[in-house]
Amino acid sequence: MVSLPQSVRRVWEAWNTRGVILFSLSLQTFLILCAPLRKGTAQKLIILLIWSAYLLADWAASFCIGLIANNQGDSPDPNSTPDNIDLLVFWSPFLLLHLGGPDAITAFALEDNELWLRHLITFIFQAVATGYTFAQTLPGNKLWVPTLLMFLAGVIKYLERTRALYLASLDRFRDTLLKEPDPGPDYAKLMEEYASKREANLPTMLIMVPQAMPTGVLMSDEPIEKEKLSDLQVVQTAYHYFGIFKGLIVDLIFSFYERVDSQSFLASVSAEDALRVLEVELNFFYEVLFTKAVVVHSKVGYCLRFISFSSVVAAFAIFHFRAQKRGSFVKFDLGVTYTLLFGAIALDMIAFAKVIFSDWTAAHIKLPDNDSKSGWTSLKASIFSSFLVLKRSKWHRCETEPFVKHTVPSTPILFRRWSGFVSGHNLIRYCLRGYPKRIHKIKHRWHLVIDRVIRYLDPVIKAVNHDLGINRIPQFLGIGKMIRYARIFMEKGIDFVGLKEFVDEIMYVSEEPLTKELWEFIFGELKKKCNFADDQNAVKRICSARGDWVLQHSDSSSHQTKLMPYVTDVAYDESLLLWHIATELCYNSEEPNRDNYTHREFSKVLSDYMLYLLIMQPTMMSAVAGIAKIRFQDTRADAERFFRRNDLGPNDEKTACKKILDVRNFVKPGEMKGDKSKSVLFDASMLAKELQNLENRWEIMSKVWVELLSYAAIHCRGNTHAQQVSKGGEFVSFIWLLMVHFGISEQFQIYEQEAKAGYT
Repeated sequence: MVSLPQSVRRVWEAWNTRGVILFSLSLQTFLILCAPLRKGTAQKLIILLIWSAYLLADWAASFCIGLIANNQGDSPDPNSTPDNIDLLVFWSPFLLLHLGGPDAITAFALEDNELWLRHLITFIFQAVATGYTFAQTLPGNKLWVPTLLMFLAGVIKYLERTRALYLASLDRFRDTLLKEPDPGPDYAKLMEEYASKREANLPTMLIMVPQAMPTGVLMSDEPIEKEKLSDLQVVQTAYHYFGIFKGLIVDLIFSFYERVDSQSFLASVSAEDALRVLEVELNFFYEVLFTKAVVVHSKVGYCLRFISFSSVVAAFAIFHFRAQKRGSFVKFDLGVTYTLLFGAIALDMIAFAKVIFSDWTAAHIKLPDNDSKSGWTSLKASIFSSFLVLKRSKWHRCETEPFVKHTVPSTPILFRRWSGFVSGHNLIRYCLRGYPKRIHKIKHRWHLVIDRVIRYLDPVIKAVNHDLGINRIPQFLGIGKMIRYARIFMEKGIDFVGLKEFVDEIMYVSEEPLTKELWEFIFGELKKKCNFADDQNAVKRICSARGDWVLQHSDSSSHQTKLMPYVTDVAYDESLLLWHIATELCYNSEEPNRDNYTHREFSKVLSDYMLYLLIMQPTMMSAVAGIAKIRFQDTRADAERFFRRNDLGPNDEKTACKKILDVRNFVKPGEMKGDKSKSVLFDASMLAKELQNLENRWEIMSKVWVELLSYAAIHCRGNTHAQQVSKGGEFVSFIWLLMVHFGISEQFQIYEQEAKAGYT
């Protein structure tokens, strides 16, 4: 057994408590400032950093409480005085404060909410350990008053977090949404009256009197001028619909009155305003499930927060008075104590500012009427409107497209309510080991500077390569083969340690900004279907459509006869893979033009996104995935073998697609392969050839992809959508919520009716 040197042990015993408690304070500062970033980015490394800080924060605070309790009665520093020992004990309530955590993060995942009882038991043990440490210093503790005040603040903070976890646990969350029990008509009384009338030979019958059902809202396809919602109206509208649809998380059902309400709203706003409302609505989902918002934004929460903050301020004042009066504290420990006190006050003030200017507070601000003469109401609305401007979605005109200028989001990460990006995974590119490419590029000032430098140096570099033959050196030395073998060796090592999927998601997943034009296109497609969703059977047909609705309603009968088998005669995951590969083959085998550019890009973005969901987010697609993983692996192996035989590597996507299309399909691949292999590579090439014969293929493909996306969205569980809002959000969750607002969901199942006895 290896023992530490005596000098190292002395340093550890002297500085362990001091170092760990300062580390704990640093983690709290990091979390309160950076935890909100996780809803605005899907970057794995940022999420990993926040997750690490979240776990370390609890460990550091608990470990430090144990150190203080273990060292109680021992003097790690020979120069320590009794007063200084009291000072060390004064630190223990700060750790309860840290265990309570910042308002910005209570849970990292939904599963953490289910562990609320474990947190409650942990709180009891930590509070007992802190009380035990404090009791050992009595009755001579000169800092007992500020210690008790800090203990009160720590208990409040820890109980806030535990209650937030409890309220966000799915069982409790469901219970809070259940309405008052409805026993229905008094059956026994009605039967007694009915029997007595029949015995008296009176003509009697029972009738059901349904309440008047509201008619659906007809969605006009004609573009109309609509007044843009203000930022305050967006927040308040989102809060209203959050109150209605938060039961989606626990699979509750809704009435047709609520359906008509949301349809009426969507009929009165533009696609952009609908997106703004959905952003804020999903942000409310995030704060309910992963922060202390529900606990803090209540009358009891405000009172407890005032008591907690007042206790910290009072503890600081009393301690400062004692520190000035008594000079027997170790100077460094005195500095640590002031750091803890200032840190606690500063973190509370940051939390207080966030509470005041949060969406929850803005949702309850009264909007001034045109006839309102209340200056205070107008002032409050003006202040919050000015602040909400910072959170408003910003848009940037993308200048990289050759034909159509698309608009992409450019909201700063500090103010995002979701990432604003649509992830993508491409089978052909992945098999060629090519790195992701972005279609739309947001260019800032520093991008422009780099572009100018590159344009200036590019002719010089080409001239040098030509004169010296530098570009032939790697080929001469065989560096290309060395790199290829090194990559294979590295991939085998990553796969061996079980990190292959994690690394693949970092290296081979693209991020495409959601363009305003793509959102308006999807919004329009779902808006058209809303007019057909006038009864439950129609809603079921729309929800079950995965390309067949578009093909059935197309103008050409050839679409149905030639393309329909690739939708209806195969499983969903197989259909998705077929259309993904076919889209990629068509995309790389022709050049864009002004007529097809927009739908071509829509198809490409949605195609890559759906494969990303199928392979990289299997939990979200679990209800529809089938044997997607097996099918993807077989198709990948088939493609890699084909590419190796043709000596294709990264950046050879166009050549690869051309060679796949050049393969002649005399026999259907399924007839030759049988059931052993699930590869759909050359089945997809047959689909691509059928699509190439269509003049309006990109319009058809883009609409098919919208149906494939909406099918996945509406068949994903609500709690799975809710899980993703803490990881940058998923675009499919916006489609899910939009479909619910349009009434395209089977969760609208309640018809209100009333039973009465009628007599004739």
